[in-house]
Amino acid sequence: MKVKRLDEVAFETIVDCFLSSFEHYYVKVPTDKSYYRTRWAMAKVDFALSYGMFDGEDLVGFIIHAIDYRNGHKIAHNTGTGVIPSYRGQRIVRSIYEFALPDLKQNGIEKCLLEVIVENSKAIKSYQSVGFEIRKTLNCFSGEIKLNLKEEFDLKAVDYADLDWECLPNQDMYSWDFNNRVIKDGAYNYYQIIKDNQVESYFVINPENKILAQSEILIRREGAWDRLFMGVKKISSNVRIINVDSRLVEKINFIKSLGLVNTVNQYEMKKTI
Repeated sequence: MKVKRLDEVAFETIVDCFLSSFEHYYVKVPTDKSYYRTRWAMAKVDFALSYGMFDGEDLVGFIIHAIDYRNGHKIAHNTGTGVIPSYRGQRIVRSIYEFALPDLKQNGIEKCLLEVIVENSKAIKSYQSVGFEIRKTLNCFSGEIKLNLKEEFDLKAVDYADLDWECLPNQDMYSWDFNNRVIKDGAYNYYQIIKDNQVESYFVINPENKILAQSEILIRREGAWDRLFMGVKKISSNVRIINVDSRLVEKINFIKSLGLVNTVNQYEMKKTI
């Protein structure tokens, strides 16, 4: 078997291997191939710095990297790792990383990031064996917002450029897919909550898949969280909130109070190369 870059591999071949690898995963993954073309492009996937394990001509395992600059560092984010079932137990992921890490470093990558479900102990040990360390815990939620509020406030639709991203809070706590550099290329709508002629909070949501990508309080005062999520409810009463940093205790507690279910938790892991 041999490790090679994925830039000369057909997109359909990569997705077929991806879907085979995740067929019985902890959470159900989309099966529409066009979804991955859009998602990976938005995340800034670079197949020239993504890698696969080949048995002859057959792709049997992979690591797909999104590449971007964050806080002045060129980072490779592992946006998908998998091995097809019949090839598991052969340390394929470790072998791919042993090939990939020197190549990434040679191409200017300073740090590698990935996300892994907390219960996936085998994967965690595999990543730790090549030097990844757990950096933070991320919580995911979904369900119907159970909130009723008769208080008046204004809900204003805005554009991406209307938000002062340099000054918005907690931007460094969002995971890769919900960083402002990624969501600007996605199918997201942007809203501000206006109270007493002041922009009190904002949120970013995809109206199709109901993913609430960002939501933050800008003016901390009584009832701000209620007004923020009542605004969200006006757009969609059912939402998915993915990868909330566990350090944001106040935010997580309020999300739980809305009746949303904690569906899965993930670790973000990091390696400096």
